[in-house]
Amino acid sequence: MAGPKARCPAGNLPVEVEELVGRRREAADVKRLLSSARIVTLTGVGGVGKTRLALRVAAEVTRAFPDGVWLVELAELTYPEALPETVGAALGMRDRSTAPTVARLIDYLRHRRLLLVLDNCEHLADACAILVSELLKAAPGVRVLATSRELLKIAGEHVFEVPPLSVPAEDEPLGPGDLLRYEAIRLFADRAAAVVPDFEITAANGPTVARICRLLDGIPLAIELAGVLRRSMSLDQIVARLGDRFRLLTGGSRTALPRQRTLRALIDWSYDLCSAAERMLWERLSVFTGGFDLAAAEQVASGEGIAADEVLGLIAGLVDKSIVGQDRNGRRYWLLETVRQYGWDRLTSSPQGPDPVRVRHRDHYRRLATESEEDFFSPRQMEWGARLSAEHANLRAALDFCLSEPGHADAGLEIAASLWHYWIFVSGRVAEGRRWLEHALALERRPGPSRNKGLCVCGWLALLQGDAVVGLAMLEECRGVAERIGDEDALAQVAQLFALAEMLRSEPDPARAVSLFEQVLTRHRARNDLNGLWVTLYQVTIIEALRDPDHAGDLGEQGLALCDRHEALWSKSLLLWATAYTWWWRGCHRRTVTLLREALRIKQLSYDPWGSTYCLATMAWLAEARGEHPRAARLFGAVHALDQLMGASPTHLSWLARFHECWETRTRRAMGPEAFASSFERGTGMSLSEAIAFALEEKPVAASAKPSPPAREDLPMLTPREREVAELVAQGLSNKDIAAKLVIAQRTAEGHVEHILTKLGFTSRAQIAALVTAARDVPGPDGGIMAAHPR
Repeated sequence: MAGPKARCPAGNLPVEVEELVGRRREAADVKRLLSSARIVTLTGVGGVGKTRLALRVAAEVTRAFPDGVWLVELAELTYPEALPETVGAALGMRDRSTAPTVARLIDYLRHRRLLLVLDNCEHLADACAILVSELLKAAPGVRVLATSRELLKIAGEHVFEVPPLSVPAEDEPLGPGDLLRYEAIRLFADRAAAVVPDFEITAANGPTVARICRLLDGIPLAIELAGVLRRSMSLDQIVARLGDRFRLLTGGSRTALPRQRTLRALIDWSYDLCSAAERMLWERLSVFTGGFDLAAAEQVASGEGIAADEVLGLIAGLVDKSIVGQDRNGRRYWLLETVRQYGWDRLTSSPQGPDPVRVRHRDHYRRLATESEEDFFSPRQMEWGARLSAEHANLRAALDFCLSEPGHADAGLEIAASLWHYWIFVSGRVAEGRRWLEHALALERRPGPSRNKGLCVCGWLALLQGDAVVGLAMLEECRGVAERIGDEDALAQVAQLFALAEMLRSEPDPARAVSLFEQVLTRHRARNDLNGLWVTLYQVTIIEALRDPDHAGDLGEQGLALCDRHEALWSKSLLLWATAYTWWWRGCHRRTVTLLREALRIKQLSYDPWGSTYCLATMAWLAEARGEHPRAARLFGAVHALDQLMGASPTHLSWLARFHECWETRTRRAMGPEAFASSFERGTGMSLSEAIAFALEEKPVAASAKPSPPAREDLPMLTPREREVAELVAQGLSNKDIAAKLVIAQRTAEGHVEHILTKLGFTSRAQIAALVTAARDVPGPDGGIMAAHPR
């Protein structure tokens, strides 16, 4: 692989689903501004296309930014305090550190050349202005492209007002070919053809389309909404109703700009075209942020006039009217922010107000949080990780409601505490989880099991951030109350965390830590607490390796066996590293690599930079021990880059970090400063997927593609029954045939296929068949690095 300059630019820009019509001139103008200005703000009325233009420009300038172009979506963010954290999350940063997020952002961006695209800043204009000013002062290689209805009003800001699409002048005699030179006409034709495939601009309909576009002031969102009406209306009907609607505008707000009134009127009209039930559903769906699935819509939006079994049909109607968007798989829905805000305004002004819907929204996500905790250690572990990540914005909204409205703090405490596995293992958002819990604990002070659990989880998060004083104080409070009321769950959790606190000390006493952990294991086994059991086995394996690697290996194998019995893949990846670590101490490099490779293959199916760093760091030690200095230096560079993303040392164990630094120093001395720096820099330039592929000695998975596991070790990621189903899929059997062959219900077969697709990150049965076929033909894990480097 070439050096950092040769690699494709990084970033997180979404794939453009629909072609952007027009905007070439505007895109060129914005690019010219970006070439000389460090902050460019796109302004304009809602629906004029600020976001689409920003994304088009960002996609066209990626090669100018070696460290990538990064989109930060702010529409769903409701509180300004989380702005720095949201920007960091978009960059891939994790928040385990106690250092202020702004300071970490500055440190991370200081020497990078990248573009930040801040989308929908208007409701956070002051916070955005402060943060952008600080970042631009400290990081000379950073540029910002913002979209906002309000200016940020900071030094150096260049403003570009996004105009409406071009429309022909009234009574201008134009033929079909001439009309299509106008962007608004092309957009209407494109959207109308999507719902009426044979639609095209002709001499007969051209003047009517031109009139529609003029009435809509060339506003893209308005034209798209009108274009889809062609499914159910003639062009003349659309014009007639637009004329009626806009003649009534004089009774509206006189302070709004004409184009803002036009868009509002168009959405009013779309609202009026909906049935009463569709309008009600539209209003209720506005409570969601970041999208929603059908189950959530059925539970949150039903009731008081809408039955749960009616929701799907009503959503389909709103999708047909382009009110609700739908992903390609039909599994997730969303509302454009302008449309969502319209629905929210309607909901808040309705007689019943938004609270009943917000309570149902809260209850749905409280159930989601508690169910994910109860079911996390299961074959659905990877699915839970993906689902919670997709629902992060809604979980935030539920917590915000609980902690800002009187009488709901207990529910907020339950949600935040139940998500401990999400804060620590899935998302790495330790600082955010701690902030929610501290807020909830400040509001909900009644002693009891709920507060005890909150104290335990919050104390755990504080310990992981290195804030032992606060963490231990919380644990002491919890232990005192738990002893008084006989809360055995809390007592077991507190005992585990006191053992963890010993493990996290700069100079731990391994014997004492292991003794404490073994007592905890007895408690967890007696109570059959599987979550507590796997976490404790993971932790005790690591600390015992310092004292007795053989015994530590036995503990790690117990953890792996437990994970295999319950088919808990995410947990298994962590236990694989911990067990590999014990083999490293025993000097068996071959076994170490085997386990690390299996762990990294699992991590290719998820985004886990924290756990991946453990594996990459150990791979670096192995390379140095074998004298592969350039490879070791490159891996050390990758670990360093991930370190910056996570705001912590390669591990949160200071004694292990010192061990890591020792091996890095050995590599630097062996290579010399210049050669080491060169290889190290190449490592820092790798993305996470590239670093994992390098460690596995494979080609990296394309950033836009889902991981396609290349070897037979990947099929064990499926349960035995799922592997059986996968084999039958590869033979070309339908779900009905599979059900008959395995003597199971067809619905059960369908569920197995869905789980296989989700676990492997696939979208089609053909991909499953290809994987099964490939896994029959490739060599097993004895080749490659393991054969080249025996013990």
